[in-house]
Amino acid sequence: MNKAQFIAALAPHFNDSKKEAAHAVEIVFDTIVRSLHKGEDVMINDFGKFKKVDRKARMGRNPFTGETIKIKASKKARFLPAKGLKDVISGERKLGPAPKPAPKPVVKPVAKKAAKKSAAKKKVAKKSAAKKKVAKKAKKK
Repeated sequence: MNKAQFIAALAPHFNDSKKEAAHAVEIVFDTIVRSLHKGEDVMINDFGKFKKVDRKARMGRNPFTGETIKIKASKKARFLPAKGLKDVISGERKLGPAPKPAPKPVVKPVAKKAAKKSAAKKKVAKKSAAKKKVAKKAKKK
C-alpha cells in the first residue's frame, strides 16, 4: 500500500474527502518526523516505536572492486514493531473488525425555495408585459 492508497482507504472516515484524509496523514507523518529530528522516540501502543539511531563510523568493502572503504557515521530512523503488531502478523492474535466510517448526514435539497422565487418572478414579468401590450393598443386607438 502506498501513500495514495492509504489516503483513499481513510477517505470514507472523513466524509469521502480525500483532501481532509490527506491533510490528516500529512499531519501524522510530519509530527513523527519532527519528533525524530528532535531526538525523541515516538511510541504508538500496539503498533510500534519509531526511534533515531546513531550509527558509528566503520570499515566496509566495495563489492565491485573489493577495495576497503571507510563508511562515515550517520543517523538513521528505525521502527521497532510492538508485540501486539507482531502477534497479529504471525497469526497468534486475531484482528478485530475494521472501524466503520460514521454515517453520512442526509442533506435535504434547498432548490424548492429557489423554484418558487423564479416562478413568482415569471408571473410578475408576464403581468408587466401584458400591461405594456394593453397600453400600446390604447395608444393606437
